[in-house]
Amino acid sequence: MPAYKYFTKDGKTKWYANFYYEDWLGNKKHKCKRGFSTKKDAVEWERDFLAQGAKDPDILFSALVKNYMSDCSSRLKLTTLENKQYLIDLKLMPFFKDMKIGDITPIVIHRWQDAMLNYRDENGKPYAQTYLKTINNQMSAIMNYAVKYYKLRSNPCHAAGSIGKSNADEMKIWTREQFDYFLTFEKKSAYRMAFSLMFYGGLRSAEVLALTPEDILPDRSISITKNFVVVKREQYFLTPKTDKSKRIVNIPQSLYDELQEYVASMTIAQDERIFYFQKSGMWAEFKRITARSGLPAIRVHDLRHSHASMLIDMKFSIKEIADRLGHESPETTWRTYAHLYPDRDRKLADALNDVRATNNNIEDI
Repeated sequence: MPAYKYFTKDGKTKWYANFYYEDWLGNKKHKCKRGFSTKKDAVEWERDFLAQGAKDPDILFSALVKNYMSDCSSRLKLTTLENKQYLIDLKLMPFFKDMKIGDITPIVIHRWQDAMLNYRDENGKPYAQTYLKTINNQMSAIMNYAVKYYKLRSNPCHAAGSIGKSNADEMKIWTREQFDYFLTFEKKSAYRMAFSLMFYGGLRSAEVLALTPEDILPDRSISITKNFVVVKREQYFLTPKTDKSKRIVNIPQSLYDELQEYVASMTIAQDERIFYFQKSGMWAEFKRITARSGLPAIRVHDLRHSHASMLIDMKFSIKEIADRLGHESPETTWRTYAHLYPDRDRKLADALNDVRATNNNIEDI
């Protein structure tokens, strides 16, 4: 991989890379890039460029990831891409960056998994089981991409097995009494309103932050049509997570009246955001007030889970809860909240008992 020297008009020494390569269709192409300060920079740029175009297991993991993320960029939402990149940069790159994908064997995956399992933060806490599962799934997705497009014979993650759990062992929630007690410590009206919409409306934080006056309907309901997110300091209104996430949510009359009063106190246009803060500010405020109240620590998103738990206690069906939360299907709701139905096994046993009794009566006849 040679690099070539040239001189600029002001007499400075620069380097350029000049070479031929085959594109993904097999066509021969010419590439020339100038402006490198050193020969090493030019050579490294050429090597990285060619690595990204490799079609076999000799491609470096770092080059594979660039192509993988480039393909994902046209298919995934900005927030999903940002989360992927974060996981890759912090949990995968330090271990696999300079390895050829053909050298990433099940044993290598096992060593990486052991490092993730043995991690402890400054307080001695390991990664959550759900986080371990997410990290492992991301690595497996990248290697599936290598199998499909880069002639990797098999996904080493499959042979190594998974780590972590899909669902947390215990979901942390608050009761209505605990949430109402929490509100006695929150004096800022904007945050009081936002947290109340999550607890009593079941809204996601991004849905709350996207609300505008025109979303407040005259029939005591709220129209959910968008999410508010910040990616690399840029603010965006994005479409909801799924089609079912677009929904109309009815809220209690008292909460609706408070929301109307709060909006009336502001001088904003119909399409401007009601809440001035971002998700990071919401999290920080929630954590601060939770600590002040002395209540068990939960996440902001757990207010939505608490809402679902309250509906379960009120005997609403899974289908009704799924529609209100904007889940794609009742199965999603059941997988998330089945453990909150403590009497489900008793009901099942009672139903089987009825069936057995019926059969015994038939035999008697």
